[in-house]
Amino acid sequence: MKYITAIAQKWAHMSLVLRIFIGLVVGLVLGLILPSATPIALLGELFVGALKAIAPLLVAVLVASSVAKAGSGLGSRFRKVIVLYLLSSLLAATVAVIASDLFPVTLSLGGEALEAEAPGSLGDVFSNLLSRMVANPISSIVEANYIGILFWSIIIGLALKRLALDHTIKVVHDFADVISLVVKWVIQFAPFGILGIVFNSVSKSGLDVFATYGQLIALLVGCMLFNSLVVSPLIGFVFTRRNPYPLLFTCLKGSGISAFFTRSSAANIPVNMNLCKRLGLDEEFYSVSIPLGATVNMNGAAVTISVMALAVAHTMGIEVSLFTAVFLCIVSTLGACGASGVAGGSLLLVPMACSLFGVSNDIAMQAVAIGFVIGVIQDSMETAINSSSDVFFTAIAENVER
Repeated sequence: MKYITAIAQKWAHMSLVLRIFIGLVVGLVLGLILPSATPIALLGELFVGALKAIAPLLVAVLVASSVAKAGSGLGSRFRKVIVLYLLSSLLAATVAVIASDLFPVTLSLGGEALEAEAPGSLGDVFSNLLSRMVANPISSIVEANYIGILFWSIIIGLALKRLALDHTIKVVHDFADVISLVVKWVIQFAPFGILGIVFNSVSKSGLDVFATYGQLIALLVGCMLFNSLVVSPLIGFVFTRRNPYPLLFTCLKGSGISAFFTRSSAANIPVNMNLCKRLGLDEEFYSVSIPLGATVNMNGAAVTISVMALAVAHTMGIEVSLFTAVFLCIVSTLGACGASGVAGGSLLLVPMACSLFGVSNDIAMQAVAIGFVIGVIQDSMETAINSSSDVFFTAIAENVER
């Protein structure tokens, strides 16, 4: 018994990143040698389910508490972080368009189209976004509607601040501390959750997906990595005049790894908030900027929309003019901001982008179906880039203010 206790204590004192890496390796090995051991995948489902369950409540109480206690000076930081979010998404789309022109990829279309409801235009995306913003606050928490959660939490926080209800504000703040502690406990189970997620992915998909869609995956991943390792640091340097790479690698290690495997920006919100706390950032700021980033900071999604739309255009032999390419960058950026509320995320925005080239919805949805096949790679990379940059740009905006 004492040996088990000693091992447990050693495990608990080990770095969380190292523990996650161990879980990753064990999950990979088990997925290859015991693919039929499906109960192992349950570990991943439980971990992601727990994060998704606690995240809406965490965001609601933290945002309300932060807004109620907020002092002056937060406004300029929010303006900066929103500019950073939108600028990075626009540049990500631009990189994707240029790379798609330099390394054109074609798809094997002609298969069955995916049966899913995709927005027909940019107006549909933003109409849906506004509708979700004013949804019932209780249902927003239950359904993890972060636009609605942010909107009503900010309103409630402003009301508490206006009425100067100090006792109530303290109760909300204490409740936020309780939920934050629960989140820390959940995060400690990340190694086992990652083990289950990796096992599930490897046992189901194996490595065959690389052979069939290798070029498309390489283009998507290459654009996302270039955006993360070159474009984002360049933005950070322009704003701070400091070497951005130490901060970038901290964000990739502390946020990107977990986001890659959970494939959910919403599930990664607690992880990002915990990382912001470790970085010593202002809780009043990051408690709002992080859930906001999970909704509108979609540079990885902008890459996916642009690359997939242009792959369809190249397959159909459509000539893409400079004006259309520029307009595609803008549409990808704005569409990506609203992608999180649509079932299927960024991939369901591809038909809207394809409409710029006159491509029918049936053909575009075949490309979406291909996107779901490679989703184990595409969606994982996209979420890792999106989520880690939430923390990166939040820290940049605060450092500029300081």
